[in-house]
Amino acid sequence: MQITLVGISHKTAQVEVRERFAFAAEELPGALPRFGGAAVLLSTCNRTEVYLTAHHAIAPSSVVALLKDLKSDDDTPDDAFYYLDGVKAARHLYHVAAGLDSMVLGEPEILGQVRNAFTNATAAGTHNAILSQLFHTAIRTGRRARSETHIGRHAVSISATATRLAKETVGDLAGRAVLVVSAGEAGKLTARSLAGQGVTNLLVTSRTAAHAEQLAQELGGSHVPFGRLGATMAEADIVISSSAAPGFLISRSHVEEAVAGRNGRPLLLIDIAVPRDVDPAVREYGNVHLYDIDDLQRQVDKNMSVRKQEVAKVEAIVDDAVERFSDWMRNRGVVPTVGTLRKRAEATRQTEIERTFKKLKDLTPAQRDGVEAMTAAIIKKLLHEPIGRLKSDDGERYVAAVRDLFNLDGEELDQIQDPVSGT
Repeated sequence: MQITLVGISHKTAQVEVRERFAFAAEELPGALPRFGGAAVLLSTCNRTEVYLTAHHAIAPSSVVALLKDLKSDDDTPDDAFYYLDGVKAARHLYHVAAGLDSMVLGEPEILGQVRNAFTNATAAGTHNAILSQLFHTAIRTGRRARSETHIGRHAVSISATATRLAKETVGDLAGRAVLVVSAGEAGKLTARSLAGQGVTNLLVTSRTAAHAEQLAQELGGSHVPFGRLGATMAEADIVISSSAAPGFLISRSHVEEAVAGRNGRPLLLIDIAVPRDVDPAVREYGNVHLYDIDDLQRQVDKNMSVRKQEVAKVEAIVDDAVERFSDWMRNRGVVPTVGTLRKRAEATRQTEIERTFKKLKDLTPAQRDGVEAMTAAIIKKLLHEPIGRLKSDDGERYVAAVRDLFNLDGEELDQIQDPVSGT
């Protein structure tokens, strides 16, 4: 039984190509059975990968053709897809689950997406023992990578970094108030990140009231007039600004007004705008903390450097997982076949021994023991070579031949239809 992987990702295709092959959860129950056998389909914003098992080699072109058919796509060149099989396919999935193959090194979402992919295959009835072992070990590998190394620690996005700095500056974010100035995308992402950490009071203002009202609705917050900027800053714990203003939008006078109404409480200003929205001179005020885009990017770069230093440790975890999976795959076919072969030989020996002893009733106990020992030795010698081949490093390739020659099929091996071709 061989594992085959066919995929397309951020390493081989631009987003406008990848998005053509994205599968929503509701599409999977209809799509998975089309592969004709055991299949798991992993689809995220950065990749679509199909993992298959079959008794014989699968033509990657047939899988690509099916993906194109499922998505009604005739334009994507075949070289946008990649193909891996056997241990290489397993290693790739372990890399994916550990965050080593992500666009953002160590990102955490992929582990849940790997888990969901196998859950969907189970629901569709397109899983088998091999894919179950592969995906469960991949999930364990991803967990080990994140618990035993720092590959997933330290924020490496602007919004996540801003949220971490907010926690360090103002403490627990539960119940805190955030003022969002203008409608920049980075500001929205940061506001959502903060809301996810317990911020319950989102205030939105902009020089254009309509823009502020729209953003407030998107964020589930409240619109406040731009003319009350200084007074509103006095109420907020965190201010995020990301406007397109040509000059400073938040001046020293705004901060002076805010500080006067805060009774010494710290104020965090996160300026994600380019050009900057906040006058850097406000840093001279006590308990006012200002981070601009360069400050955040420097922290992101530092955190990414820490993650990169963990890659070797994660690779060691992946190597261990690959070795264990390879042993499992090799023993999965070999061990049951060796056991079945021995049982079949012993059953035949016992049948012939009984038949012989019925004819030779005058044999003494010692003679009977001699016959037992002699026949057992013959069986052992006859099986020594085939069992030795089965237990060798490439023994898996002998399994099918041994089971066929000794008529052992139908007992331990999975009867799995070949994917795609259906044969």
